[in-house]
Amino acid sequence: MTAQPTTTVHGVTGLTCGHCVNAVTEEVEAIDGVTSAQVELVVGGTSRLTVATEGPVAREDLAAAITEAGESYALTDI
Repeated sequence: MTAQPTTTVHGVTGLTCGHCVNAVTEEVEAIDGVTSAQVELVVGGTSRLTVATEGPVAREDLAAAITEAGESYALTDI
């Protein structure tokens, strides 16, 4: 059985600038199975992370990538 392409939307807190967005995008796109990541920055609030994948990606992997991008960043529900 072939994995189905999936798009998921998550919240990310702690982002304050374009550099933050780039760091999160790079780390998330480095996860196996992720084909693209896009962040809509909301300064002082919950930014929106849209992730396209070739199949399922563990939430824990996303959370770890976001923390790797910046230790004050956190994955949240949207």
